[in-house]
Amino acid sequence: MQRDEQEDTSLYSVVMNHEEQYSIWPADRELPIGWTAAGKVGSKAECLAHIEAVWTDMRPLSLRRRMEEIARSPQPATQTAPPDAEEGPDLVQRLSVGTHAVEVGLRPDRTVAALRDAIDRGYVHIRFTETTGGTELGVRLDRADCDLSRADLVAGTGTIRLAGTLTLDFVKVRCSADIDLPAMTGRGHLDIQQS
Repeated sequence: MQRDEQEDTSLYSVVMNHEEQYSIWPADRELPIGWTAAGKVGSKAECLAHIEAVWTDMRPLSLRRRMEEIARSPQPATQTAPPDAEEGPDLVQRLSVGTHAVEVGLRPDRTVAALRDAIDRGYVHIRFTETTGGTELGVRLDRADCDLSRADLVAGTGTIRLAGTLTLDFVKVRCSADIDLPAMTGRGHLDIQQS
């Protein structure tokens, strides 16, 4: 008979952590840090049967308490809509009127070198910072409409004009932004394109 086929005659303890989660542990070994004895010692099968009988809610204690707290203090059914969801023009229409504060969206590093690489790839992210949560748009650049002549992309000085197209809320738009390189911010707007 192979060793793993032999009957396990070891004694086990049922243990519980601070989140009231159960497990078993060899009874002859010191309990691991963070676990306490739950009062049952026996064979592996007996301990597992005990756990199955007592551990009826698998959620950690902290989650159960939080859910009970939410149930006692429910949020009102009607909540104030965020400013972008109020009655009035939709996002595309609002960003098509006047100019708006924007910044260049670059990850992980917001540097002129990263912006230069994005321009070389022909795709940049422009973030309209005055919308709820900030609306970041991925813009496929139209090189004929971009103006890099007023800037030094190596030294990181001057201003550039970025322009390109995208679809926002199922509407084809052209995004234009004048960006101050040292700050990586500027002003931008959208133009709705005719289909």
